[in-house]
Amino acid sequence: MTIEEKIIAGVQAAVKSLYGMDATPQQVQLQKTKAEFEGHLTVVVFPFVKAARKSPEQVGNEIGQYLSENVSDVVAKFNVVKGFLNLVISDAPWITLLNKINTEEKFGFQPVTENSPLVMIEYSSPNTNKPLHLGHVRNNLLGAALARIVEANGNKVVKTNIVNDRGIHICKSMLAWQKWGNGETPESSGKKGDHLIGDYYVAFDKHYREEVKQLVAQGMDEEKAKQEAPLIKEAHEMLVKWEQNDEEVRSLWKKMNDWVYAGFDETYKMMGVGFDKIYYESETYLEGKEKVMEGLEKGFFYRREDGSVWANLNAEGLDEKLLLRSDGTSVYMTQDIGTAKLRFQDYPIDKMIYVVGNEQNYHFQVLSILLDKLGFSWGKDLVHFSYGMVELPNGKMKSREGTVVDADDLMDAMIADAYEASKERVKQTSMPDEEAKEVARKVGLGALKYFILKVDARKNMLFNPEESIDFNGNTGPFIQYTYARIASILRKAKDQGIEIPAQLPTCISISTKETELIQKLNQFGAAVRQAGTDYSPSGICNYCYELTKEFNQFYHDFTILGESDEDLKLFRLSLAKAVAKVVSLGMGLLGIEMPERM
Repeated sequence: MTIEEKIIAGVQAAVKSLYGMDATPQQVQLQKTKAEFEGHLTVVVFPFVKAARKSPEQVGNEIGQYLSENVSDVVAKFNVVKGFLNLVISDAPWITLLNKINTEEKFGFQPVTENSPLVMIEYSSPNTNKPLHLGHVRNNLLGAALARIVEANGNKVVKTNIVNDRGIHICKSMLAWQKWGNGETPESSGKKGDHLIGDYYVAFDKHYREEVKQLVAQGMDEEKAKQEAPLIKEAHEMLVKWEQNDEEVRSLWKKMNDWVYAGFDETYKMMGVGFDKIYYESETYLEGKEKVMEGLEKGFFYRREDGSVWANLNAEGLDEKLLLRSDGTSVYMTQDIGTAKLRFQDYPIDKMIYVVGNEQNYHFQVLSILLDKLGFSWGKDLVHFSYGMVELPNGKMKSREGTVVDADDLMDAMIADAYEASKERVKQTSMPDEEAKEVARKVGLGALKYFILKVDARKNMLFNPEESIDFNGNTGPFIQYTYARIASILRKAKDQGIEIPAQLPTCISISTKETELIQKLNQFGAAVRQAGTDYSPSGICNYCYELTKEFNQFYHDFTILGESDEDLKLFRLSLAKAVAKVVSLGMGLLGIEMPERM
């Protein structure tokens, strides 16, 4: 039994013995003692006052006395403040707990079993007309972290990606390459394939704007000019040809998409994210059309005079939603319905989580209703993990104008900044340049990931590269540096021939600061559970930062290797080892690697 479980059981026995009350575990409210009072854990006694027919102070003192006499191996002493019973826990249970933390490989995680629920998480969802940018970085980091957190909470997880590989935006890049590409390839240009195709998307927009401008100058209304410009008409014609399986268009489409996929794979690898299954819109939109036609036959949807198919959601308090255009081409909603159908065929999904920006809130509200109407059991309860936009200090990003903050450039810059920031430290440690570059990779990417994930996902955020690479404060490098410091202490102990025992004796006398640090370590499991309940990677960031701060305070106040008492020295080494382990597990949930040296 854990310390908390023993106290809860003790309180249940106390109120039964003292007041004849059968209390449930849920009625025993246990919380961390406030800093201004003596104690580790506090029992709220108000739920028992009515049965006792005594004042809260009397009830607190009577339960405290009972625990002191009957759970003396856990409760050393107590004090009562109004209706709150503050308990001071004995040293031995804390040391037993520390042994447990160091022994359990995945301390704080729930095991995944054969009967665990299956949660599918969709993230990334790139378009094959441009490289991944800063917005995609936030999406991928949130999705990958969420997948690890959900799995750490005892669920089977399938990570999926839906690639938007068809549509008018793809045709724009294809048409531009056809017109102005002169046969350019990633090999001939020396560019990553996704970057090359992105350049042609920008080129299309540049020429298209010019055409619109000319038409407006000739007296045409701007909205009409946008529809009548020759380039956009050609792009629409290409889309229709694509849907008609035109051999030439399909061949060009496949070639250019393959270039993009090779580029995406490099970016994903650098970012440290991956997928169990990738779906492609080109393979799902027809499935979506079938489901829409099925819904039409069943009377869920209706057809307008122009041939387009719509869903009327007025009864649900929403408006009408287009599902198929008059020319028979599909929209994003159609694709999402088709993808849902294929996913449900491929996996026995218990819960579906979509990691998509908050500009799509309405889309997923509608999708949930449509999937439920079409008979998907998890449709009604799908989760839209809605996150805010990310910007740089110099403003928003616009992919059509070529002002996107490219994911590859951003990661390279973060690694370069980390290398520059650590030059002085590297000189002092005589670290080989090869190792220094690998440390810079971990620190640079760690800084990026932590800075993005520490912000509540629902909020818009400003990403400041300089602030993120700081080795002080609430940053990834600060936590990584603390981990590296502990790794250095453990290496020195090993060099001195000190072996940390797997199990410490429980008779060691330890300080309040040390018990508080163990108590903080013990809260890791609760932090993981809360992050899973709230779908909140930021909760893990906050926990890792608080634990690291607490360790640094301990390290400032106490000596470890210089301690003359051998038992105490081993205890503190064991404590430091546990902190490094839990920090590594926590940061691992965020996809952040921990350097052994910095």
